[in-house]
Order: sequence, then C-alpha cells, then structure tokens
Amino acid sequence: MLRECKIIVAKSAGFCFGVDRAIKMVYNELDNRNNIVTLGPIIHNQNVVDDLRYKGVVPVELDEVKAGQTVIIRSHGVGKDVYDKLAEVGAEVVDATCPYVTKIHNIAKEKSADGCIILIAGDAKHPEVQGIVGHCEGESYVFENCDEFENLVKTHDFSGKKLAILAQTTYNKNVWKELLPLFERYVPQAEICPTICNATNVRQNEAAELAKQADLMVIVGGRHSSNTHKLKAICDQYCRCVLVENADDLKSCGLDLTGAKFIGISAGASTPGYIIKEVQSTMSELLNNVDNTVDEEFNFEEELEKTLKKIYTGAKVEGTVESVNDTEVTVNIGTKHTGYVPLSELTDDPSKKASDIVSVGDVIELIVLKTSDNDGIVTLSKKKVDADLSFRKIKEAAENGEILEGIVTNVVKGGVLVSADGVKVFVPASQAAPRRDFNLEELLKKSVKFKILEVNDAKQRAVGSIRAVEREEKAAAQAKFFETAVAGAEMEGVVKSITDYGVFVDLGGVDGLVRRADLSWNRIKHPSDVVSVGDKVVVRIKDIDPETKKVSLTYKKDSENPWEIFKANYQVGQNVKATIVSITSFGAFAQIIDGIDGLIHISQIANQRVNNVADILSVGQEVECRITEIDADKKRISLSIRALLEDEEDEIDAE
Repeated sequence: MLRECKIIVAKSAGFCFGVDRAIKMVYNELDNRNNIVTLGPIIHNQNVVDDLRYKGVVPVELDEVKAGQTVIIRSHGVGKDVYDKLAEVGAEVVDATCPYVTKIHNIAKEKSADGCIILIAGDAKHPEVQGIVGHCEGESYVFENCDEFENLVKTHDFSGKKLAILAQTTYNKNVWKELLPLFERYVPQAEICPTICNATNVRQNEAAELAKQADLMVIVGGRHSSNTHKLKAICDQYCRCVLVENADDLKSCGLDLTGAKFIGISAGASTPGYIIKEVQSTMSELLNNVDNTVDEEFNFEEELEKTLKKIYTGAKVEGTVESVNDTEVTVNIGTKHTGYVPLSELTDDPSKKASDIVSVGDVIELIVLKTSDNDGIVTLSKKKVDADLSFRKIKEAAENGEILEGIVTNVVKGGVLVSADGVKVFVPASQAAPRRDFNLEELLKKSVKFKILEVNDAKQRAVGSIRAVEREEKAAAQAKFFETAVAGAEMEGVVKSITDYGVFVDLGGVDGLVRRADLSWNRIKHPSDVVSVGDKVVVRIKDIDPETKKVSLTYKKDSENPWEIFKANYQVGQNVKATIVSITSFGAFAQIIDGIDGLIHISQIANQRVNNVADILSVGQEVECRITEIDADKKRISLSIRALLEDEEDEIDAE
C-alpha cells in the first residue's frame, strides 16, 4: 500500500559560492595544464575527490609538492608559511581560497600587525582555522565554544590589551550569539569582527526552519565536513536527524521511516547537487511512494517572509557582495530579490573601478533606489549612504564646533568648495583667504582645516570657514607661547616680512621683531642682505611684553661677537693691518676685523702736525698701525700710525 510523505529539499542545499568557485577552478585548470595537484582534498566530499583523481588530479601534503607542479589551494585557504614554502619549492600556485576566507586572512593580518591579539571562534583542527592562525603576526588563540572561551580568558590576562575576535566562516551562528554577551563581559575592549559567511547563515537558518516542520531531517555531506556536522547539530534540536554521505549510505544505514510524513533534506557546502538528487530519489524508493511523493524545494524566504523587512524605495538595507565586475556589483540583501549596485552609485570618481571600492564578501550598507518585483531585481546605491553618513558627520561637527579636514576641489564664484568625506562644503572667499589680495587658486587641490558655520538640512548644504580654524589655532598658539616663553630662550621661526628697520619672524602664531642692529654684528645696508622671506632661522628672545604681545628677538650669535673674537686674538702693543672706513675732523676709523673699528687720532697719523686728515688718509686705504689702548667696557680701541714711524726713526738713529 502506498503511503504519502512530503520530501522537501532545502533551497540552499549543496555547494556554497566558495566551494563552487574552487571546484570550477580545478576543472578549468584541467583544460590548460598538466601535473596538477590539490593541497589536501579540494573539498570534504569523497565522490568529487575520486572523480578528480580519475582525471589525474591528486591531493598531496605540503612536503610532497615538487618543483614544476601546479598546486591548487582549496577554498579553506592556508597560512602565509605555506605560500612561502610553495614558492621555495618552485611550484606554481592557483589560489582557490574562498573570498570570504581571504577577507578573514586580511583582517587577521591587519589587526595583528596593529598590535591586536587575535581570538578565533572555530575548530582548531580545521584547515580554515589553521590558515587564519597562519596569517596572524602575533599572539592568537582558538576556542570552539562558550566553555573554552571562558577558560581562555580565565587563564590569560587580556586586560588592557588590544583584541580582535574573528570566527570561522562556517561557525555555528547560535553558539556565536551565546558568545556575544561573554565577549562584552570579559573583553569589552575587543573589536568584534562578524566573519561568519552569509551563505552559512542562510543555510543554517533554512535547515532550522525545515527541521521545525519535519519528522525527519537527512543531512547530506562528508563525514569530515565541519559545516555538515554543524547543520546536523542545529537540526538535532528540533527533530530526528541522520547524516549520510550519499545514496548508498541511505540504503545501508537501516533508516526507520515509520510514521514519517514530512522529511527534510539539507546538505553541506561540499555536497554536489547530483548526490543530493540521488539521495532524494532513493528516499522516495525506500518509501515506495514515487508517484505520491511531493518533489519540491523548500522556499526559505517565503517561510520567513513575515519576519523580513519589506523592501521599498528609500529603504536602508545591508548587503553582502557576491560578485564584482567593471560596471556593477551584485549583492545579497537577504530577500528573494537580486540586488545590483551600478558603478555610478558606488562612486563619483571616474578613475576608480568597482573592485577598487568593494570586494566579494564585504558587508555594506545601501539605499534602495528602485525595486522590480516582477523581475526580482533591486537597484541600490552605496554612494547615497556614504553621503548621508558624511552629512550627519557635518551636522555633528557644526553642533560640536569640531574641526574638519578636506581637499579644496573647486574655486567658484565667491569662494571655494571643500570636499570632506564626499560632502562639498562652500567656504566664502572672506572665510577662505588669509588676506584680501590672496589668490584663491593657490588653495586648489590643497588639504585644509575648516569649521562648519551653517547647515541647511533641506538642501543638504553646508557653509564653512578656514579662517575660523586659523584664528583659533593662532589664539591657542599665542596663549601657549606667552605661558611658556622666557627671555634668553632660543626658538626656530620663519621670516615673515622684511622692513627697513628690521625683520618679522613667525614663531608659530606669534610674530617677533628682529631689529636691524640685532641681525648681524657686521655693518649691513639693509636687512635683506642677511635673510629672505621664508627663511627658517634660529633666534633668541631678548624681551617679552605679555600685555602688548610684543616680542623682541636677536639673530646675532654670541659665538660670532667680534669683540670676543678680537679680545681672544689681539692685545695692546700689537701691530696690525687695518682698513680706513671713515674720516672725521679729529682722526680716522680703521677696521681691524669685521665689526671692530679702532680710532687713529689726528695726532697719531704722522710724526708731524696734521691739519687735515684727508690730506694723509683716504677711505679704503690699508695702513699699518699699532694697538695702543683697548677699553673693553666702552668697546673702544686706539690705534697709532705715528708709533710705527717713530720706531723706524729710532732704528735709523741707532744705525
């Protein structure tokens, strides 16, 4: 007698995106290469492994790889050391690592390089987890469940340390939910990275919903497959459940089908579709109910339709990137629709491709632009989300008086446009230019700091000020300067302007004056003979007046003081060569070294009476003379030509 029994196959049963991609890559390589091996079984399914072995592709261990072989890395991925070893051996690598797993590798590498200790939720013996650990540059620990996590935090001191928590892509979502409160309790400082694959979520949710309705669940998959065992564990909570690898297992396991009116079938990510179909057909044969068996797919979306948020134009949704090409991105938004993000809704930058902005596996926020239920398509925009988020930041900055940073992208009538996180802020010329004669074109393409003066919500526009930041920074710099600066201190500054009477130096928000006499120990015609605008100079503070905010500076170095040089090298009675620099009615001044002049009194010019100095000496003339007196306090030096002449006469008389 025939008995009716409904058999429903889960819609998500079978190959996931990553496994399907890896399998296709292997079979594609068969057409292009010889001597192909896989690093371990390409998937946890013996049927597929046997078929590939028949075609000449065998699984090998790392130490079995030989130079010249093409090694295909399976979807689980491997650690960095494995790539290094393969390169050392001389093997050619075809990397079939699932993009979702690659994303975890990148997170592990970046976070550990940033000083984070990496905690990984998963099976420490699983190849995927071992691969993740292999990309950690520092400490890493693996825990499989809540008990292991609690034991980990009790035996290790993580307080005050940077932590990042990742999960194996196929990790049980229910256990993950149980772990979240424990993370908050024990390691509240940890950064939680949601790395469980969305396909795994869908598969596990669908299996659970199916198990709630079924009398019996049949899970099809490899006995060594982690995600297959997790599926069984989830379904075991709701009904009787068995795990089989193929249709032959189903026949030989002695399955009791008594009273079964609803049988659900789901399968792990490594199970080919043809094996699922064979199991379904064999189940029908075992029931002797081929004609009356209802052969249909379980529609998970319809079962959960009441709990799903409705999709409408303007709605904000979260999507997982499933594919990327030059013109658009396909995303899974958790509904029956297929989501598309055109390149124009990813970015305004014409130089960028979609792959420059997002990668497969990325979870991104989007806004619905258009829906088509008939076609099952939703057109989405990432650009609008980014713009909304950026404008919210602009509003918050206006409320908090926060200083923002952006690039001047355009010079427009009346001012400039500054781009900050995709939002164009208008800065009027009066708030952009440091002075009236300033050319705004000089700001183009430059990074500037600014504050928000005004926000128009309705038009999503904002007005900013660059000068407001400059004023604040200058006021802060001045306050700090007058609190800490003392006379005698040396400081570095930049020559801001030059006048006839001296030089103004910017000390970082405060201008100080170096008077002409304090620029050099030597005579100068103009301050520009010593420095130029823009020069970096080291100056010493002579005097500070906090009331008037005036600062006097000197550029002359004590080590260059000509008086100190003169005292160290010259003495009374010493004969020197000097150059006449000026003539007066009472004598002539002669330069001994730069900055040091001595007076040759009219009575000391010759050994006879001199009525007019200019009759004997002229400016620029070099003369031999003797130092007859040094008054260091008054900085006066007396010289005599006559003394040398008298010596000569004495020598003649002596002869």
